[in-house]
Amino acid sequence: MQMQFILAPEPDDITRERGRLLFAAPVDFVKGVVAMSGMPPGDRLEVCFAGRSNVGKSSLINALTNRKNLARASNTPGRTQEINFFATTGGPYLVDLPGYGFAEAPLPIVKKWQELLKAYLSGRVNLRRAFVLIDARHGVKKVDEEILTLLDRSAVTFQVVLTKIDKIGRVDRDRVVEQVKAALSKHPAAHPEIVLTSSEKGEGIEILRTIIATLE
Repeated sequence: MQMQFILAPEPDDITRERGRLLFAAPVDFVKGVVAMSGMPPGDRLEVCFAGRSNVGKSSLINALTNRKNLARASNTPGRTQEINFFATTGGPYLVDLPGYGFAEAPLPIVKKWQELLKAYLSGRVNLRRAFVLIDARHGVKKVDEEILTLLDRSAVTFQVVLTKIDKIGRVDRDRVVEQVKAALSKHPAAHPEIVLTSSEKGEGIEILRTIIATLE
């Protein structure tokens, strides 16, 4: 039976408040990691954020945590080659993975990053969900398929978050959502709910906060 993919619904008042409280409390940078040996203790749940370079990942994390510079955006694709850990208060780690698909990075750096990514996804037992960010203007591209397949193989549940939804009109939005649904139907690790977001307009941020706050 093929899974049915839907847009993530608005949360009820109780779960919305859980999301608000989690991200109203302090969120602190823990460390940047370049090897599995440097990972912080897996003593709490964690969620990670993955996406192509320039997909708006830093902007989304900043909007999610209601902080301007928690995650620092770079104008140079592939510049940040660390896995960055942020600790919520009484909640999960937020893990910012380096942007993938960067064309300007040297091949040795790309290879090292790919190996670290594979090791992290397959070896981090407290990882509850990966949020894969997809630019709503482009939909799922070949380089995204590679990360989705890796998540399947690693048996990590992932949820697609469409970014920059405010940059396209309703017709294009509906078209890209259908394209994403079709792409996800090939991936057994895909979560059935797709989140539409705009870091600039705040759209979908409360939904994403609620999802993270209610993970078990």
